[in-house]
Amino acid sequence: MRLGKHVQITYCTNIHPGQDWGTTFESLKHHVPQIKKALCPEAPFGLGLRLSNKASEELALGERLHEFQDWLRREEVYVFTMNGFPYGNFHDERVKDEVHAPDWTTNERLEYTKRLFDQLAALLPGGMQGGISTSPISYKHWHTTKEATDKAFRQGAEHMLAVVVHLHELEQNSGVQLHLDIEPEPDGLLENTEEVLFFFKEYLLPMGREALSHGLGLTPLQAEAVVKRYLTVCYDVCHFALAYEEPKKTFDELAMAGIRVGKVQVSAALKIILKEGDTNAIWETLEEFNEPTYLHQVTALENGNVITYPDLPVVLKGRHDHNELRAHFHVPIFLEAYGALYSTQDHILKALAYVKENPVAEHLEVETYTWDVLPKDLKEDLTKSIIREMQWLKEKMEA
Repeated sequence: MRLGKHVQITYCTNIHPGQDWGTTFESLKHHVPQIKKALCPEAPFGLGLRLSNKASEELALGERLHEFQDWLRREEVYVFTMNGFPYGNFHDERVKDEVHAPDWTTNERLEYTKRLFDQLAALLPGGMQGGISTSPISYKHWHTTKEATDKAFRQGAEHMLAVVVHLHELEQNSGVQLHLDIEPEPDGLLENTEEVLFFFKEYLLPMGREALSHGLGLTPLQAEAVVKRYLTVCYDVCHFALAYEEPKKTFDELAMAGIRVGKVQVSAALKIILKEGDTNAIWETLEEFNEPTYLHQVTALENGNVITYPDLPVVLKGRHDHNELRAHFHVPIFLEAYGALYSTQDHILKALAYVKENPVAEHLEVETYTWDVLPKDLKEDLTKSIIREMQWLKEKMEA
């Protein structure tokens, strides 16, 4: 859904079941027309599509891609951004740290991502640029030594640079500009702005200057520009709030380094303020969010350092003593408070204010994927919930 000439807002369809193409398409046909009718009945509706590897493979078979294109045209819906972070099933089974698997050290992740880009290029309307968000290389706790971490960075950079070559050739042949949006998150190999800058400076840019100079015949400066053209950052508001980083600081530092923001994922984390109120009520309310499907890292800020607990049960068991905690649980973005808990909605408002004043990103995508596992008091009809979130975002962007 367009807002003005440049900004587009949507929601991510990882909220719907999508272990295969049949399930994915049925979910889209059930929900998307109703959402479009409520939000923009007289204009085309842009979609943030999520395809698992299996769904993507099946979409490539026979006439399925053409059938999907025909459906999109009939419904006046288009795809401009995709979520390529979760590779496998994302619903109804334990996901936890396996959301990173296979990671960017593997050929499986590379081939999946290249296939997604080929499909996005076929779906993207003319004159638009498109992007795909992806994992922050790997899960940090899978690489326990300095040597193993360095190897993961190098392998990840090598495979991402192979995507750069793929996107460069695609643009040269078709004129379509696409970008890979790297998404930092707690306990990923990339968690915050400093680590993103480090990865570009120490791995992507030097390796890119060498690889692209030989492979594409570019000068070192040209190679660096090509890397930054196709590799961007997915700014997930929830994730950067968990890193206790203010939006302006992150956006400004990325801009100073010449690193673009390909997509802003509009999402909110849980905020637990323990220095106020009835702490027993706070812990009891937080217990309602303890569920076994997704990984809910918890962070605290102590003496300027971010402390990360790997999952919510660790904190619930220890009831660690901090003034404030933040939990990686994508709660509804219109939610400012829930019982004795709060959300990081204030970070969303700061990020949106910055985006309105500074054209740092054209793509804004609501990413609340936890509706199925929310406490009962927060569960409502899924279609109505998506519409409510999108209306809230639209109102804030137009205010």
